[in-house]
Amino acid sequence: MGTEPGDEAGSRRARPGSDLGRRVARRREELGLTREDAAARARLDPGYLKYVESQAGVVSMEALTAMADALETSVSDLLGAGTERPAGRGPLARSPVLEELPSAECREKLASGGVGRLVFSTPEGPEALPVNFRLVGDAIVFRTAADGALAGAVGSDVAFEVDRIDEARSEGWSILARGVAEPVTEPEEQQHLRETADPHPWAGGERDAWVRIPLGDISGRRIRSGL
Repeated sequence: MGTEPGDEAGSRRARPGSDLGRRVARRREELGLTREDAAARARLDPGYLKYVESQAGVVSMEALTAMADALETSVSDLLGAGTERPAGRGPLARSPVLEELPSAECREKLASGGVGRLVFSTPEGPEALPVNFRLVGDAIVFRTAADGALAGAVGSDVAFEVDRIDEARSEGWSILARGVAEPVTEPEEQQHLRETADPHPWAGGERDAWVRIPLGDISGRRIRSGL
């Protein structure tokens, strides 16, 4: 979403014609919330949330922030910011604080799944590739092409990184997990994962090789405003 020169309000609200409504509805459904549940969390009228999801008219920054907090995401993600430009180029937050995340919170954030980066070694050197994942029990799970680069990481020590950035607040967090990539070969377990925790790779195509990374060392950091 662009901002016209001199249009300060453009950076503070969603404009008609945006895909904000689709993003709000999709995130709400990911969390398994009804519209009434999400509205209660955000302290908004359910009718107003319905309006946002169906029409995506002008929405104030106050309402955007409330919806982002209720949906456990960021204003930036709801607005679709960063999809075409490098993240993290916003201004410095006021009195920024860098803090470590406890292990339990790291796992809680991983539980929502999404896209992470698998870091592994190749004959040519280190490589990092994005992949859709889910957290199943105490392991990160994804599927890939049997002859692809990600499948080549099976049996080796890998790192898995996930992050979220809120450009509007200049805040964010990152989590790094380390473990050994293992194949999931039992047909019954594969079927169970398809039915309950399929990460649905965006890359499409035949991606029938399932990979599990039991969580070993896990750490996280968060940058937030101190005010």
